[in-house]
Amino acid sequence: MTEHESFSYTTALQDFKRARQQASMRQLMARITGKSTDLLAYKEIEKLHVLGTEEGGVQEIPLDRIVGSVGRYKDFTRDFLPKRASDAERWARVKAAIIDMRGMPPIEVYQIGEVYFVKDGNHRVSVARQLGTETISAYVTKVETRVSLTADDDPTEVICKARYVEFLEATNLDELRPEANLLLTFCNHFPWFLRQIKAHQQEIGDMEWETAVADWYDNNYLPVIQLMREMGVQRNFPRRTEADLYYLVSEHREEMEEALGWEVETDDVATHLAGQEQARRRHFISRLARKLLHIVVPPELEEGPAPGQWRQQQLAAGRQDRLFEDFLVALSGEKTDWRVLDQVVRLAQWENDRILGLHVVSDPDKVDNPHVQLIREHFEAVCAEAGLVGEFAVEVGEVADTIIKRAAWADLVVTSLTHPPGPQPLERLSHGFNRLVQQCPRPIMAIPTGANSDFNRVLLSYDGSPKADEALFVATYLKARWPISLVVLTVETEYTPPSALDKARSYIEQYGIKHVEYVLRQKPIAEAVLETAVDYNINEIIMGGFGFRPVKHLILGSTVDTILREFKQPVLICR
Repeated sequence: MTEHESFSYTTALQDFKRARQQASMRQLMARITGKSTDLLAYKEIEKLHVLGTEEGGVQEIPLDRIVGSVGRYKDFTRDFLPKRASDAERWARVKAAIIDMRGMPPIEVYQIGEVYFVKDGNHRVSVARQLGTETISAYVTKVETRVSLTADDDPTEVICKARYVEFLEATNLDELRPEANLLLTFCNHFPWFLRQIKAHQQEIGDMEWETAVADWYDNNYLPVIQLMREMGVQRNFPRRTEADLYYLVSEHREEMEEALGWEVETDDVATHLAGQEQARRRHFISRLARKLLHIVVPPELEEGPAPGQWRQQQLAAGRQDRLFEDFLVALSGEKTDWRVLDQVVRLAQWENDRILGLHVVSDPDKVDNPHVQLIREHFEAVCAEAGLVGEFAVEVGEVADTIIKRAAWADLVVTSLTHPPGPQPLERLSHGFNRLVQQCPRPIMAIPTGANSDFNRVLLSYDGSPKADEALFVATYLKARWPISLVVLTVETEYTPPSALDKARSYIEQYGIKHVEYVLRQKPIAEAVLETAVDYNINEIIMGGFGFRPVKHLILGSTVDTILREFKQPVLICR
């Protein structure tokens, strides 16, 4: 070895030591983060079902697409840093040869999808990565497998893909529906899909296996996936596949039907699942902020979902032609509740909707007592006589909390309003109905004691706010669907210009709706609403929820509070 070669070799040995130190640090971070830094083993790839090979000749390939090795996958990290001290001499000789400009022959690789596995030349790859080179010359053999790999796949994902291959071999779904992709990150749940298909085959009866597979995909799996795409559910689960979400929604549906005692729709399940994930993230951030700032916020002052979420969910689910399929009615068993139920039955009969009865008790021992049984029997008898589907559930808890939780499975919450919120701050703070208005994810209809409405002379109170836009959406739907008279009122204030009324008119008229009264007034808002209701003999008011945030509403009150105290007919509140 010449003096120059000796110097190059010594320098390369020093580089090897630094590279090993980096490898040790990578392995330490992997133990902390739980993210693998291991190379993929080619022997595991054989489980992806090799269909054939093809020689690709010598090519320049990206170094960052080399993710595994045939025989030395334990000797290097994922970015080809050396892990073994015994590799020092060989690694240094390769590095020295490059420093001395003696060149480097092409490596040999297998290509699977967009990634490569080293058959020969692991040290050359390691040195090239250490030098910062972007590509390397390689003899490429293309390997076709039933499922391809990507540069981001880790050993766990390879296992998932291997099990997906087993699923495909059992179903031939990739041949029956080439566009299908049922890859899971829940590697152990492919048998669950097979059980679903077998159950579908038994349900249909007299159907060949492959025909059942295709029919299950077309009529069970794909409609749910398309619904979730339209609703944007996957945005809340960026690390999960569509097949993961199908599994989660199916499991969640079974769990919720058992917990609620009601049948639930798939779109409601998907919405609830996404909402739970959003709430989990918000709760984590909120809890962290409160811990850092030492803030304690009582549940009465918590805010609910952002205005417009319900409308977005309904439109995504294709329900714009039937917004109110499920009415949730809270029943305590008082006589006033039965009058409210009669009003709900009248509404539900318009479109043969379902009524979900809910009774809340404070003690588990009261769930099956005779009083609750009488409420159930009366509810079921009323629904049956009206020719409507009625489902009754009993739950232990606090009334407002329980209604808010179960509202996600309905389209409209209806409640008796025996005692409206009082004018004083403490009265507003302690009133359960205010919590509903503030936090409920669905529109709420409050029916005062003694109300007897035909719901056919409707007043929309509109100020151009986001919550009022939701009320406008509902009022427009009702006017388009049913023979009601509609009056739209805008009260001009320092916050609401007259142009808000023009905005409402434009929105309504774009749906071809005519014969609507548009009224502009300049009085205190509550006074103007109540006077207009008298002038037009109104039997239902539709309006947005509280304009103030919880703390400000507690202090100052709201137009909604005044309307609820003074107007003796149903009020539909939207957020």
